[in-house]
Amino acid sequence: MASSSDANPSAGSTPEPSEAPESGSTAETPASSARRGRVRPRRAAVMAVPATVIAAGLMILTAQGALGVQFAISGMPFTVTATNLDGEGFAQFGGLDQMAEGSPNEGDTGGQVLVVVSAIKKATLEKLCQSVDLGGTNLLIRAGEGSQKVSATNLTTDSTELSGNASFDNIEIGNDASTLDKSHTRGPKGVFSQQADTVHIGNLRQTNYATTAAVFKLPGLKLSFSDKGC
Repeated sequence: MASSSDANPSAGSTPEPSEAPESGSTAETPASSARRGRVRPRRAAVMAVPATVIAAGLMILTAQGALGVQFAISGMPFTVTATNLDGEGFAQFGGLDQMAEGSPNEGDTGGQVLVVVSAIKKATLEKLCQSVDLGGTNLLIRAGEGSQKVSATNLTTDSTELSGNASFDNIEIGNDASTLDKSHTRGPKGVFSQQADTVHIGNLRQTNYATTAAVFKLPGLKLSFSDKGC
């Protein structure tokens, strides 16, 4: 399930450059402006988070150099499914992931992927499946199919799609992402977010670009190649 951290938290138009750069600032090149201009807000679609609003704020913050990512993503999306996810300390806000310079996977995105960051302080998952299409075959990872569940602390995922049957306890919708206090991370100021004491998602399915966790335990781990993904 990548990701942004406290140190590097991660919605649509690029701000117009002024006639003359402010003193001490570095003028943008046409190439860098074009790269940001190719970010496609339609890539994000996640629970109750209006992607166009997030995109506008994120593009401004990116132009100001206020956002960073924890690592350069490969640009290859991967699928994550689970029968049930239960979490304590849930937060969600917009982010912007960046591929390595010159990545062959950047296409017409300029190497940027608009994502929704989901953060859970403590999470358990039943029958976890993760797959990535390697071109003709899928790398498949399964875990938590027996009596023991997959568990994670400080779990963070960067997703472009998320679906399932969700329920929350004490949810707050519309927070400023910089004020989040129920999970382990916060977003940038001025970005739409939501948080809850607990979250349950049945039949979870995600399209992710990155996942991080402080601790990730995978009982009954099985890795294989398959014609089909999750």
